[in-house]
Amino acid sequence: MDLLCVCVCVCVCVCAGLPVLRGYVAARRGEREEMQDAHVTLPDMSSCVSALPCQASCVSYFAVFDGHGGARASRFAAENLHHNLGKKFPSGETENLDKLIKKCLLDTFRQTDEDFLKKASSQKPVWKDGSTATCLLVVDDMVYVANLGDSRAVMCRMDAAGGGAADGQRKALTLALSKEHNPTIYEERMRIQRAGGTVRDGRVLGVLEVSRSIGDGQYKRCGVISTPDLRRCQLTANDRFIILACDGLFKVFSADEAVKFVLSVLQEGSVEQRSGLTEEEVRFEAACQQLASEAVRRGCADNVTVILVSIGY
Repeated sequence: MDLLCVCVCVCVCVCAGLPVLRGYVAARRGEREEMQDAHVTLPDMSSCVSALPCQASCVSYFAVFDGHGGARASRFAAENLHHNLGKKFPSGETENLDKLIKKCLLDTFRQTDEDFLKKASSQKPVWKDGSTATCLLVVDDMVYVANLGDSRAVMCRMDAAGGGAADGQRKALTLALSKEHNPTIYEERMRIQRAGGTVRDGRVLGVLEVSRSIGDGQYKRCGVISTPDLRRCQLTANDRFIILACDGLFKVFSADEAVKFVLSVLQEGSVEQRSGLTEEEVRFEAACQQLASEAVRRGCADNVTVILVSIGY
């Protein structure tokens, strides 16, 4: 089926003694008339940061935005969020870098949302677009994930002990790096109701499927917020890859299934050599493209965007 938009991207971040990150992207329009997803891959984000803190030598950024009501909020976030992050990023001598990075992420999401809402309200007619956001920020070997809505981030970590497998093969563990925000979750529903909103059929006012987003100005008075959930974890030599994807993927794949699918492609026998790419890069690119295509084949009519970040040492 030709209802797809294909993106191929191999991006590399190399800092001495630190994880080597490579980003691969696949995007499919599915059966939608418009591609409302947007994405960003910046394995080396240093060009967006005026000066790194003394404790850090490498910063990478990957993000997926799933728009609804149009593509303007997702595109705005993709174009602006990392620049806002770069401007607010801590620099110089810092005593508590972790705390400063988390504050930077919170401030960045708030500003990006405010900037879009200001632009949206100045239009005639007013823009009513909204967008999820799942952003992966890697500072040296520390991963920070900030997310709004139902796009997700999951990591594949190989069991160092082998998982007790009889054949000696290492077991793959799937780690959730993000938290979904929808109005059926108790805490989210309570916040919406306290703000005077209602949840009907699992949606805010019976319409909006997510309880946190960028944009959606008409729902902000109903308790829909732009405060992201923040999670942090340290990369290890046992970590293989991270999947960032919109809900189009996870409508037809569980997180475990997605990880196993990627691993199965990576472990296939022969691969077609491509100029300028190593065998591993060819395998990861194929895994990313095939995962997105399989989501469409399984019947997902929504837009599907997948960023696959390989982790090497």
